[in-house]
This record gives sequence, structure tokens and C-alpha cells, in this order.
Amino acid sequence: MSTTVTAYAAPSATEPLVKTTIERRDVGAHDVLIDIKYAGICHSDIHTVRGEWGPQQFPLAPGHEIVGFVTEVGSEVTKHKVGDRVGVGCMVNSCGECANCQAGQEQYCLNGPTFTYGSVDRDGTITQGGYTTSVVVTENFVVNVPEGLALDVAAPLLCAGITTYSPLRHWGAGPGKKVAVVGMGGLGHMGVKIAHALGAEVTVLSRTLSKKDDGIALGADHYYATEDPETFTALAGQFDLILNTVSAPIDVDAYLNLLALDGALVNVGAPPEALSLHAFTLIGARRSFAGSNIGGIRETQEMLNFCAEHNLGSEIELISADQINEAYERVLASDVRYRFVIDTATMA
Repeated sequence: MSTTVTAYAAPSATEPLVKTTIERRDVGAHDVLIDIKYAGICHSDIHTVRGEWGPQQFPLAPGHEIVGFVTEVGSEVTKHKVGDRVGVGCMVNSCGECANCQAGQEQYCLNGPTFTYGSVDRDGTITQGGYTTSVVVTENFVVNVPEGLALDVAAPLLCAGITTYSPLRHWGAGPGKKVAVVGMGGLGHMGVKIAHALGAEVTVLSRTLSKKDDGIALGADHYYATEDPETFTALAGQFDLILNTVSAPIDVDAYLNLLALDGALVNVGAPPEALSLHAFTLIGARRSFAGSNIGGIRETQEMLNFCAEHNLGSEIELISADQINEAYERVLASDVRYRFVIDTATMA
């Protein structure tokens, strides 16, 4: 059995998103039904529906930055109740049995997590994301949104927040550490906020200085333009951690040379093109080049609690559903400060 709900979905990789309907499964014993209030737009949505990360089954409703209210729970649900403020991020299930799942790192499930859209669900259907009016998710993949966070600014935290929080915590950003954030966009602006709240000395490395005032206001101590070659000379060997948030190719060696001894360059942006580097750039100062992919459910809840404690919401532009295609073009043109959020009430 299933329920028909309103959605905005891509009919193909080459067509704009359109208003349509999709099917949601009925609430099972361990499921939660969520009335979606807001859904963030992530650059990953665009990459996915346009086939840049591989072929998809269409129609496809993207969206993995979902917040709303619980309206129904299954008979065996214990973690959530009707009326709870909740969120859903990039995953809606995993095997739950492998070593990584058992360690609370479901994003690295050895059997592959079930992503919020574009994945094969447990019933064999393709998952559909948050550009919809409601969603049914197993209770273990639903997190609570603390009262201290407004729902609209909390939505992007389910991806942009956890994608930056997880590596900042893992690589020890905090007092006495020098952290650089590459890119001042949807991910980068949250990286700046979170690194600052963790107590690190924060530098933004952006192509130009056009967002410098914003960066300083959000918590950056320093701001440099990467289009100025002098930047890479002036900052050589300085950083303990560089968080690369851009989804475009970079000169990996140039950024690695900005790291101090034992420093790490961590990629969270995912450009379609391959990246290359020279091994001697790593060997010369025991540097690391690493990647990080969102966070587990436990860490996502930790992140939301941290953001509520420090009053860290995303900087957003609220849009109606009929502005989604325009928003996509503006994301590609870097014309948003700093995350679009869809008011799903406008889908009616």
C-alpha cells in the first residue's frame, strides 16, 4: 500500500523539475511519517538529477535537507512521537549489521547506505527525497531538531552542517588549531561558523574577496583570495587542517603546500572530475590528503545539539517551490548567500 503526495521531480537528466506526484509507502511498525515544512537545496541535488554522478531512474525528486513534524508513528516506534520537530539528512537506511554501522558510522556502511533519493529502498522502489510534502522514514534515521533552532535555518544543517562538522571534529579543530576553509558557499559558510564555534583560528580561502565581509561576520579571522598567487606564498606551511568544500577541480599540490607538519587537506566537495597530486607534496611534510562523507546518525544529532547551543543556523534564502529551477541556475552561478530552502507549503 502507498499514499500519493505532491512533489517536484526531474523527469529526466536534461529537463527542468516539474510539479508532480510520487508514492510514499504506508507507515510500518518502525516507521515515522513526517510532514515536511522545509527542504534545502544542495549542489548534490543538481549533480544527481543531471546525471553528473551517474545514471538515475526518473522521475526523481531530490532533496536531503529535510525538516518538519512527526504526524504518525509505527506501532513499535520508541524514538519519536507525534508532534516532534525532526529532520532527515542524506540517508534513510543502512544494513545496521556491518562493523561501520555498529560503530555509528552508517554513512560508510560496508553494504552501502540507502540514500534519501536515488537509492533502491528496502521494498525495491527508488527513494524519493525532500522536495515533497511528506516522507516515511525508519525511526533510526530520523533526528530531533532542538527547540533552539528555527526549522528553516536548520534544514541545511542536515547536509551542509554535518558534512563540515564531522571532519572538523574528526581532525581536531579547536583552540590552538589553524583551520582554513576553501570556498565560501553553502558548505563553506557552515564550515566557518562551526570551526569558529569549536575555538579554532579560521581562515577563508575563496577565489575572490567579494564575500570577505560575510566571512569575517560569520567567524573567520582571516580571508584570502586564491586568485592572487601571493596567497599561496604568504600562507605556505601554516595550517593544521584545510577543509575543501568546493565541487570544482583544485590544484591539490598548491593547497597541500599550505599545510604544516602533519596537517591534513580534507575534501568534502565532490567535483565530477578526477583530482591529481604529486606524492612528494605529501611526503615532504608528512601531510595527509583525505575525504569525509557526512556523518552518522549519532553524530548528526550531536551536530544539531551543538548548533542549537551555539545558535548556529544556516544563512538562507527562502523560496517557493516554483522557484526551484531558477534556484538551480543561481547555485551554479554562485548567486546565493548561502543556501536555498524550499517552503514546502507552496507545493499545495
